Amino acid sequence: MGSGIALVCAQSGFDTILFEVRENVLLQSKFAIIESVELLVQKGKLSVADKELIIQRLHFTSIIEECKAEIIIEAIVEQKEAKVELFKQLANINSFQTIFATNTSSISINKLAKEISEPSRLIGMHFFNPAPIMKLVEIIKTNETDQAVIETIMAFAKQLNKTPVLCNDSPGFIVNRVARHYYLEAMKLLETGLADIETIDTVMENNGFKMGPFKLMDMIGLDINYSVSNIVWEALDKPERLRPSVIQQQKVLAGELGRKSAKGFYQY
Repeated sequence: MGSGIALVCAQSGFDTILFEVRENVLLQSKFAIIESVELLVQKGKLSVADKELIIQRLHFTSIIEECKAEIIIEAIVEQKEAKVELFKQLANINSFQTIFATNTSSISINKLAKEISEPSRLIGMHFFNPAPIMKLVEIIKTNETDQAVIETIMAFAKQLNKTPVLCNDSPGFIVNRVARHYYLEAMKLLETGLADIETIDTVMENNGFKMGPFKLMDMIGLDINYSVSNIVWEALDKPERLRPSVIQQQKVLAGELGRKSAKGFYQY
């Protein structure tokens, strides 16, 4: 997700810093981005000159002190404590005017805001996978988000050629709240033996969905999808209709996380 967002920003003309603490992951991100733009050139969707400009706009680093910008988009692990710690580190090296945007798909942004300095500058900017292709971006305001920050991020999303939708902070926001049923009901069908994985995906894809629920969960990452299900379920006082799937829990515990681990509901 972080690599995808960085590519979108660089394609839109913004000088972009991609930060990752793990050098091997940073290198993988760099190669993936270069491969993506080269593929666009091969398809005739991008000129060689534009490809070079995009790559020049990107700076890859594992040194957090180099993360100084007007807008910082956090896209790390879906854990509140980790996000708060990162924002605190970033606050120490950036000005008070720097806007902090979190790509969280389910964590309460109001709760994040309470633990950082200048909470009025924090906002949600939730992209969808794959970020370079998916147009929708949920913009989530907190109880304290400054109106100027909201307007800046809405305009920024449009500059990225995205379709921003503004909403209030709530469990799962809009998309993940509605999408829980897409995933959970599919896994219930599997649990009860009413249909297998391939059949369920095929049926949904032939009814207009671009990707079946199991393929989509594998692409998102079963750990992330399962974490979102738990956060939404607990935040809404654990309604039975939103109870996380045991099948998905077992997959996560086994390290079968989808595409990124080469095995999830499908083998890759």
